[in-house]
Amino acid sequence: MQTGQSLEAEARSLYMEVDYRGSIGAHEQALVAYREEGDSLGAARAARILAWLHLNLYGDWALAGGWLARAERLLEHAEQGTLERGWVEVVRAILEPQGEGRVRRLEMALELGRRLDDPELEFAALSRLGESRVAAGRVKEGMEFLDESLTAVCAGEVQDLEVVESVFCEMFVACEQVQDIARAEQWLRAADELVQRRNQVAIGAFCRAHYGGILTAAGRWDEAEAELGEAARVFKRSYEGSRAMVLARLADLRVRQGRLEEAAVLLEGLDHRADAARPLAALHVARGQTALARDLIERNLAEPGMSAAGAGRLLTLLVDVCLAEGRLGDAAESSERLSRLAERHPSPYLEACAALAKGRVCLASGSGNAQACLRESLSAFSRAQMPVELAQVRLELAKAVAEEQPEVAVAEAKAALDAFDRRRASRDADAAAALLRSLGAPGRSAPRRREPLTKRESEVLELLGLGLSNPEIAERLVISTKTAEHHVGHILSKLNLRNRAEAAAYATRAPGGKLGT
Repeated sequence: MQTGQSLEAEARSLYMEVDYRGSIGAHEQALVAYREEGDSLGAARAARILAWLHLNLYGDWALAGGWLARAERLLEHAEQGTLERGWVEVVRAILEPQGEGRVRRLEMALELGRRLDDPELEFAALSRLGESRVAAGRVKEGMEFLDESLTAVCAGEVQDLEVVESVFCEMFVACEQVQDIARAEQWLRAADELVQRRNQVAIGAFCRAHYGGILTAAGRWDEAEAELGEAARVFKRSYEGSRAMVLARLADLRVRQGRLEEAAVLLEGLDHRADAARPLAALHVARGQTALARDLIERNLAEPGMSAAGAGRLLTLLVDVCLAEGRLGDAAESSERLSRLAERHPSPYLEACAALAKGRVCLASGSGNAQACLRESLSAFSRAQMPVELAQVRLELAKAVAEEQPEVAVAEAKAALDAFDRRRASRDADAAAALLRSLGAPGRSAPRRREPLTKRESEVLELLGLGLSNPEIAERLVISTKTAEHHVGHILSKLNLRNRAEAAAYATRAPGGKLGT
């Protein structure tokens, strides 16, 4: 018969192998074994971990609350349970909404970790406290907590792999919230070094979605797609909220790429999620549905608890919506709101957004110094390390200087086009090419080099030409529907096609079966 300790070790191993159901079952067996051995502390630990698993994997807050209550009851009979009580406070904090209640529990856990000289508990609590500070708008303090926690991880003070993953994940969450790409890039390098030095994975399944969001903002779209695809695979049969989080970020990437049909499919049923508001609104804008976009943005801005960076993203888009509708006064008002937000929560990202919005309003109204605003935005987006937004500002600057400095306008538009082409951002690239043509310069000096399709992608394209759906393609090629979906996405991107209908038409036109060449 297995002991509680051996069953707990098996449960941890199953978790690392992404067998979450198996890990839950093994933890339940470990709890029973610990109880039979008279080890109340071990049983309490197993119950606390079960609470965490049910909450984070499946969003089952009622089950999580039940297991946590069981852990607390078992701790009443444990002689050495003070440290475990700190871990219970960490899980209790996760069950609490963002606010003072969560902060108090994390501060209690942090105090216990430091008093008992336990770095695992100390930095698990400190990193979560840091993320809570960032969410509350106390960005400098929160990031300092996270930097300290990650320093302890990289120095080897923290050994528990789940805590290592948790600390990195809190950093990704915070950096994505405030679009702090520079900080994220530095800690990503540290994570790579940690993997090489200790042969230890630093980025777990839960943080891949946030990591993918950061990579998208950093313009590293191929890497973002890989991370988000892996996260979607991991969460295929687990917590719906985790999967929705992945889909919202993947949809954001698809909108940026100009792959609107795919984005629309990904966003189905996500209109209630705050993290889906921006990509869904951007999709409406791309389709010319500005009234829908404005209503969605205004409803989400009215929600309590919106982070400064989240509000900044929505206000930036709201300025574009108002300008598209000819509502210059509303655009100016939204731009002012964004400027006030950037003053209260200073960061390169918000400063860049505020300057860009102001520059666009100046361009539309013919008043003010649009060039100065746009150059300020260029500088801030450069510091924020966001190359796609940087290229979008270059396009606006080209429009602003076109009459006075046509050569500068052409240079800026060409730089923007190159940045868009490298990332296959088709809609932005088309806009840049159109502006270049209006300036008397060629939109593209040569046809864009097209990546060849793989053998499998050619097979999928042929089936698209026959009108088959993704499930039908998957059945025909004996692959999963998700894999078929990924192949279709890659085909659309490589061939610069907007939807399945265009792909089907392309397949029927391709001479001699030489698809994608």
